[in-house]
Amino acid sequence: MQPDPAILLSVLAIPFVGAAMVPLVYRLLGERTAYFAAGIAMLCFVLLLSQYENWGTVTVNWIPSLGVSLVLYLDGLAYLIALLASGVGVLVFVYSGGYMHGEPGRMKYYAALLAFMGSMLGVALVVDLISLFVFWELTSVASFILIGHYQRTPSSLYAARKSMLITVSGGLFMLVGFLILHLVSGQALGGMTFTLIGTEQSLIGIPGEVDNAAAIRGALHSAGLFIPVLVLLAIGAATKSAQVPFHIWLPNAMEAPTPVSAFLHSATMVKAGVYLIGRFRPLFVPEHVVIAEGWTLLFVALGLATMTIAAILAVGAVDIKELLAYSTASHLGLIVAGFGFAEVIGGEAGVFHILNHASFKAALFLIAGIIAHEAGTRSIADLGGLRRDLPVTAIIAVIASLSMAGVPPFNGFYSKEFLFDAAWETAAQTGGVAWVFPVVAVFGSVFTFLYSVRFIMLFFGERPEELGEVHRPPLSMLAPVGVLGLLVLGISISPQTAFNLLVGDAIGSTMLGEHHFKVYFPTKVTPPVLMSTITIVTGLLAYSVYDRLHNGIRRVRSIPPVTANYYYDSTIEGLGRWSNLVPRYVQTRILRTYAAVVLLSVSAIALGGYVVGGAGVSLAAPTLAAPIIIILCVAVVGAIAVSVAPSHIAGVLTLSIVGFMVAVFYVLASAPDLALTQLVIETLVLVIFLLVLDKLPEYYGELKRSRAVVDGLIAGAVGVTVALTVLLTTAAHPNDSIAHFFLERAPVPPNPDPVFVDWGGGGNIVNVILVDFRAFDTMGEISVVAMAALAVLTLIGMRNRGESA
Repeated sequence: MQPDPAILLSVLAIPFVGAAMVPLVYRLLGERTAYFAAGIAMLCFVLLLSQYENWGTVTVNWIPSLGVSLVLYLDGLAYLIALLASGVGVLVFVYSGGYMHGEPGRMKYYAALLAFMGSMLGVALVVDLISLFVFWELTSVASFILIGHYQRTPSSLYAARKSMLITVSGGLFMLVGFLILHLVSGQALGGMTFTLIGTEQSLIGIPGEVDNAAAIRGALHSAGLFIPVLVLLAIGAATKSAQVPFHIWLPNAMEAPTPVSAFLHSATMVKAGVYLIGRFRPLFVPEHVVIAEGWTLLFVALGLATMTIAAILAVGAVDIKELLAYSTASHLGLIVAGFGFAEVIGGEAGVFHILNHASFKAALFLIAGIIAHEAGTRSIADLGGLRRDLPVTAIIAVIASLSMAGVPPFNGFYSKEFLFDAAWETAAQTGGVAWVFPVVAVFGSVFTFLYSVRFIMLFFGERPEELGEVHRPPLSMLAPVGVLGLLVLGISISPQTAFNLLVGDAIGSTMLGEHHFKVYFPTKVTPPVLMSTITIVTGLLAYSVYDRLHNGIRRVRSIPPVTANYYYDSTIEGLGRWSNLVPRYVQTRILRTYAAVVLLSVSAIALGGYVVGGAGVSLAAPTLAAPIIIILCVAVVGAIAVSVAPSHIAGVLTLSIVGFMVAVFYVLASAPDLALTQLVIETLVLVIFLLVLDKLPEYYGELKRSRAVVDGLIAGAVGVTVALTVLLTTAAHPNDSIAHFFLERAPVPPNPDPVFVDWGGGGNIVNVILVDFRAFDTMGEISVVAMAALAVLTLIGMRNRGESA
């Protein structure tokens, strides 16, 4: 059964409409706007529930002339991500009703959060690459606003800029990859497409019916673009999902209000990157392979490195939200590594952990918000024994933390078992260095276990004396945490139910072919069970030296070149120093400077393009008649006279000599129409100049030798550029396709074609070109004249500023 187009479009539109209504609603409801936003999210959630198993494609034409459409595709993976975005959104909005009490900027907060939810739903549901990129960047913009919520706090502004720079830059790399895929699809499929999946002409095809992935892979290989495209997409996904070394924006993003951290940085936005990897997995990973060329090495290495490094950094954290931020990066690394394995079980690890991580990490972030809100501190060293003050919160925290640690029988254990299984199977079948995969997976998981236990210990042990009174959280903050805790328990008790309802179809979306999925508690000793046992036992033993590990990691992090932040800050600082040169040398408020910068920039771009394009100029001397040589020599003399003329009058008159010599040249070259045009223009320009000169000083004034040299060099560069451009364009042979274009639409009489009249509306090809197609040229000329007029008006307005002569 196909999805209902009206419902899918409504799911996309409702959050943005809600965001636009927030200013009005806030005036009516005040702080209760949180529940209005929760209602919007609930409406989207219910609409999505009505489309359960209605997998299919909905196409809405967007830019038909460019082949760009809004293509919505609902399958298991899109459904899972969309449900998480709207479902967790309901809980976060309700939680915000209590947490944001008395906070500044609540109207902007709810509008931005709703816009973000709509953007995330767009990322999940659209499969045409242009629309996907638009929604992808909208999540970055909304995230920028939410992270920088506290606008007067320097750390918030720093975090917002950092997040924006890294994620948007990564998105641009991803866009290049999309464009290459679009170009390659023309060769592979006989027609270019932006659609990723769900149609016969899409890059992947229709699962189970049409397989285009092999043709796309073949075309990429033959063009030598397979690895470049893979890397471009990986950069986009890695920046969004905080993979090493782009993980550095995520800890700083904790400056945002805690509900934002729970929504964006645990359950939704950071999932966009891993969703992208899962969505593209069928395109790059063939069926029945153990190692997918390029894919496995890239994503397994990236994921395991992030999983391990971020887990180690989490052990060195001093703030509970910092700990959870590094933990999020680590678990996203687990998902990336899972998708990286070509085995079926790798996809199971990736998809199942998307659900598990969203459930326990959103709960833990909201718990961190309760602690900060009620205890007044987020410092790990200042917290302990909170179970006496927050008993319900403590129970949920223990459940969610044990799931995060991968302790059986909680849900995080099952997805980690899948990862261990995938790593072991890949190593066993390929051997060699592949044995590094299970070793690193276990090593990183030990640190995951350590920081999970440390989070639990916030609620146990001795209560620090300096910790003041800790209040009980309001129901609006506790209820969402309880719902998430129940979700973790439900999946832990019956993981197969989660597979049957959601996860199974989502896994099927990440691979080609038919597969059956099962999950169960292990009842015998297997390699993954041994790996889990080693992780837990080693973690328990290592926890006794947790403080020494924590201090050691802090000492290493204090060495600037060891941290990725050092390179980010150094780069931004260097760019800042370079940008400070702009007002000194470019924005001088002097017309001469602006003209020089513009002319030199255009010349540099043009000459650079000629060099890159390998343009060449024939050095053969043209054969010219004696009269033409004489005329050109006179023109050269006139040009030299212009440069040495002492006054405006002399300069204009000598310039006219050049113009009239060009007109004579046209006459001698048998182009009387051009000569007539040149004479008219030259006469008109001379008259205008003479009228304007009446308002200018009679003489140029003194010119410094150094300035004359600089002006001469600039003029020489521009002259060389113009000369080369003229030589190249006049030596070029017009593309036959242009001639064919006109001939097809305006065939020469006496055999007129109906198309000739319909398209051209003229009697022959000449008048058709002049009357119809010439209009485009005229439009361009009018545009140039209009821009020139604006420039003249601007110059007149600036005549009393800057230089006086």
